[in-house]
Amino acid sequence: MKKKIQTITIVKIIAIVMLFWALANNPYGYYQFLRWVVAGVTGYSAYLAYKQGRNTWTWVLAITAILFNPIAPIHLDRETWSVLNIIIAAIIFTSIFKMKVVAKKEK
Repeated sequence: MKKKIQTITIVKIIAIVMLFWALANNPYGYYQFLRWVVAGVTGYSAYLAYKQGRNTWTWVLAITAILFNPIAPIHLDRETWSVLNIIIAAIIFTSIFKMKVVAKKEK
């Protein structure tokens, strides 16, 4: 039986690529869009972690969502964001393997 890749995994990979792309010099609009993507991915992942009873992952991902939230942005210098982007990319990458989403069985 083939293993189906979950949509959340694909979205997490897109967020990781975007975080590494953010290390380059991009227009400000890219970073605004990045905030929406990362906040959405980590916020939803925090919800999934909560439903799975994974408290540590819930907190780590929720704090990440707050850090990247686009509604009330946290302003840091470019060097700090570069380091955070790499750390957050590593966290999201690790979450792909540590937080397996259990697929519903079809009847």
